Amino acid sequence: MGIVTGAIFSESELRAVAQALGDTEAGLTNAEIDELLQLSGIPDEFGPGTKWKRIFVNLWNKQANDGHRKSSLAFIRKAMKPERYLRNPQRFSTMLASLNMALSFAGLEMNDAGDLRRVTRVHTITEAERRAKELRADLQARCVHPDVLDFCRAELVADNYFHAVLEAAKSIFDKLRRLTGLSEDGAQLVDKALGGCAPLLAINGLGTQSEQSEQSGFANLIKGIYGMFRNPTAHEPRVKWQMSKDDAEDLLSLASLIHRRLDSARRRT
Repeated sequence: MGIVTGAIFSESELRAVAQALGDTEAGLTNAEIDELLQLSGIPDEFGPGTKWKRIFVNLWNKQANDGHRKSSLAFIRKAMKPERYLRNPQRFSTMLASLNMALSFAGLEMNDAGDLRRVTRVHTITEAERRAKELRADLQARCVHPDVLDFCRAELVADNYFHAVLEAAKSIFDKLRRLTGLSEDGAQLVDKALGGCAPLLAINGLGTQSEQSEQSGFANLIKGIYGMFRNPTAHEPRVKWQMSKDDAEDLLSLASLIHRRLDSARRRT
């Protein structure tokens, strides 16, 4: 289904989109808003100030003058071009999850490639909030690592549980970089951090063949997580599994195990 550019956003729909894009922490900066308004042909009638209000007022006024939302859609697409976030992919993921929560009320969704498509319009966040609370409660009963519990949020499970697991998988590689100071990603990062006879991170004493095998198996486990989640989503326009709650809990528990072993790993210099 194509996007209906002749339609308009309601006031509440556009406000939600603006709040997602202008989020205080992960959202657009005023300098980025300057650039995007100009690229989208939208006059800046608000000026620097509260970022989400600036986005909302300017997009709302443009839509009112034009009688359609074409310029607003252009702004959203330009704001979420993946190449803008090459140096901070986590920021892109955070913004995308929040934006899709807002867009779902307008019957729209953006994929990881920055493309918009029509979806079934939602009318309530109650279901998403309930699912997030249930997931979090079940994982707390399993004593799952706190770094994994952070991804049990309504905006990540609004559609299904896939995005919660995806973000948890990303957090493993963020922790590896933080613990080692490395900048690589994927298998290269795992090999440099955990591989070789003198790894930067050792999950045991490495004094016996069994301990060395455990270290190697742990590294391969993390590589498997990358191949299962990170790598496909980076190369496919749209990867979205209809993941069940049980599958999500098992996979998040696996991510929890990895986090705990990394927390207790010895750091070698």
